[in-house]
Amino acid sequence: MLSAFRSALATPDLRRKILFTLGIVVIYRIGALLPSPGVSYPNVQKCLDKVDSGGVYGLLNLFSGGALLQLSVFALGIMPYITASIIIQLLTVVIPRFEQLKKEGQAGQGKLTQYTRYLTIGLAVLQATGIIAMADRGQLFGQCEEDIIPNSNVFTLTVIVITMTAGTAVIMWFGELITERGIGNGMSLLMFVNIAARIPSEGAIIFDKGALVFTIVCVFGLLIIASVVFVEQGQRRIPVQYAKRMIGRRMYGGTSTYLPLKVNQAGVIPVIFASSLLYLPDLITRLIGQDSSAWQRFIADHIVKQSSPVHIGVYFALIIFFTYFYITITFNVNERADEMKKFGGFIPGIRPGRPTSEYLSFVLGRITLPGSIYLGIIAVLPNFFLEVTGEGQNQNFPFGGTAVLIMVGVGLDTVKQIESQLMQRNYEGFLK
Repeated sequence: MLSAFRSALATPDLRRKILFTLGIVVIYRIGALLPSPGVSYPNVQKCLDKVDSGGVYGLLNLFSGGALLQLSVFALGIMPYITASIIIQLLTVVIPRFEQLKKEGQAGQGKLTQYTRYLTIGLAVLQATGIIAMADRGQLFGQCEEDIIPNSNVFTLTVIVITMTAGTAVIMWFGELITERGIGNGMSLLMFVNIAARIPSEGAIIFDKGALVFTIVCVFGLLIIASVVFVEQGQRRIPVQYAKRMIGRRMYGGTSTYLPLKVNQAGVIPVIFASSLLYLPDLITRLIGQDSSAWQRFIADHIVKQSSPVHIGVYFALIIFFTYFYITITFNVNERADEMKKFGGFIPGIRPGRPTSEYLSFVLGRITLPGSIYLGIIAVLPNFFLEVTGEGQNQNFPFGGTAVLIMVGVGLDTVKQIESQLMQRNYEGFLK
């Protein structure tokens, strides 16, 4: 692997792409630490020492690399873009116009990307307004009484919202620049950087528990990563045979290939859906204010509290539900069967058309069950170690959760892209 790194750095084109990506990452992390105008940075740091970053802010703070609670220029991170991308992807099934654009190839995909950008800006305005409103009312940091925004007039609050929204637009631009001129998928790499930026602070929390605990956690984390890599690489390959066709004077087809169905076909999306839905009650209670009603106590003790059996059970069930839901929406077995039939492809022993779609649906259902259980186990596993990581750290590295799924997935994808470019230049790649 080190020799492959040397080969990549020795290639001028690859070296330029890697250095360009690293430069964008450095600028991005500087923006994540730069406070927004009108925000008292010292008071924010005082409140951060007292605040519990769990609950509704856990996932958002994870994707922003800790920039959310610091109210920095890049405080919103890439969460608005992720949300917008998921919404547009789901709307392609509901809106015929979007479905038509999806089938038009590169031109249609460019139009959908433009819609995603507009929706990202709209969501960024809404999220920035909500976060600044809660910070101005003293609800963002819980019991902290420090004045986060000393001069909280309409002009100052508007400037902060515009700054955070512009930061989201710049993040989108950075991601597209990395995708076009750098290595790997830009938005995924920025997400990877955000999670990696929190590892030192989380490691310090665990190290305070003792050297033995820290060593055990590191070994356990390596086992979790190895397990995630093994499952993420797992797939069911369905053989597909293409019949020979005579077009003009030339013969086409007659080849054998396969249709890969991954065990984790949905990726990390079900975990994000389940986390967001599970944190909605916490968000509602924060907006309503502090009260001692029975339902608010139930939410605080059983839904928000991450070590509660109710929280773990509901979280696990939501992940399984959203895994099936997302795969059903994004993987249309009827379209796959029609495409195979259109180009003369068939599964050996299965008739083209409806029998093929029924077979694909059967296989996909068999694969989705272990895949959803795997996602649920990885996501809820950190909830059993809150005494080590601290309450509110269940999404973070290294016990599992969203952090490990994203880091492993992005790491594997980036390594494969570098390897493919090395193979084009006859160098030995990362994967053997």
